[in-house]
Amino acid sequence: MNKEDFYLRLVNIAINDTKLTELEQQLSNNDLDSAFETAHALKGVYSNLSLTPLTIPISEMVNLLRNKTDTDYSKLLNEEKTQFQFLCNL
Repeated sequence: MNKEDFYLRLVNIAINDTKLTELEQQLSNNDLDSAFETAHALKGVYSNLSLTPLTIPISEMVNLLRNKTDTDYSKLLNEEKTQFQFLCNL
């Protein structure tokens, strides 16, 4: 669409969203159903904005959560948080 200002507004909205914090809490509570819903929503936002460094780890998490895999999600969550912080610092 060649509307850079519109795209940057959408990225700013994504940065100010609290879903990543919600996901972290849901995972710490072992609420895999809610974590799946939240991770899936984040995947959609990041994918639509072509934020590939954020999309990759959240996509892996969505696949694991879809199957209710009981695993340690901390590595993927930390990667997601690192990429998110990198975006925020830009």
